[in-house]
Amino acid sequence: MGGKISLNFIKWVVCMEDLYSLLMRDVRFEEGLNACMNCGVCTAICPAAEYYCYDPRRVVDLVQTRDNDIILGLLKSETIWYCGQCMSCKTRCPRGNTPGLVIAALRKLSQELGYFTESEKGRQQFAIKRTVGDNVLKHGYCIVSYDVDPKAHPEQGPAWENYFNHMDDALARLGGELNGKEGPTRKISDDVLEELKNIFVVTGGQALYDTIESESEKKAEEMGLEFKKTGRDFEYFRHVMESDNGTHQTEKETITREDYAVRG
Repeated sequence: MGGKISLNFIKWVVCMEDLYSLLMRDVRFEEGLNACMNCGVCTAICPAAEYYCYDPRRVVDLVQTRDNDIILGLLKSETIWYCGQCMSCKTRCPRGNTPGLVIAALRKLSQELGYFTESEKGRQQFAIKRTVGDNVLKHGYCIVSYDVDPKAHPEQGPAWENYFNHMDDALARLGGELNGKEGPTRKISDDVLEELKNIFVVTGGQALYDTIESESEKKAEEMGLEFKKTGRDFEYFRHVMESDNGTHQTEKETITREDYAVRG
């Protein structure tokens, strides 16, 4: 299956309550977790651990229990969304582990099973899908300058507003041309975009996009917020973009070591 998890297999494993087996089918998990001795070097080097209430050592420790309830707690938690995927942990681990890859596998499984909507940071995956994700398939770029409206992104400041309002002139002065035939701002041809869409279908990327959409719509209904099939001008999108309960830097983790028995 080339690392792609079928929906039937997911349903079967979930019924059997074996989330660890699902993680094992992700090549990143297989490569990222070999023989952790819980030394904590990954946490010492981790930039996210400095800012968030986040401890990659602990995440790996929890996963190694293979306890379904513990892993389920991680899939629903804020914790797995704090990692910046810088992979500093890979450069320091004396056992060759990469907690960042373990986190990546946990994130993908959380999305596939719909658990990402249970946390504030997890729900923001919908905003990423509707921006960066849609841009990739629509324009061929993660970010296109004409899509970053200063009114929606005041954090970009006055310099960006000036560039946005005079984009063609600014690009011309730099030797570029918006939607031209050459250069970094060129228009991607329709046949290339179609090929890109086909790649997403074959590799399971489109299925993951569809799951993020459907699970987010369910969450919006549960929260009583307006949801639209396209675009970004509606309540749920604004909620996930702007929501911040202010506890991510100081929150006490809901999963503690006392919640599970350490296995020898």
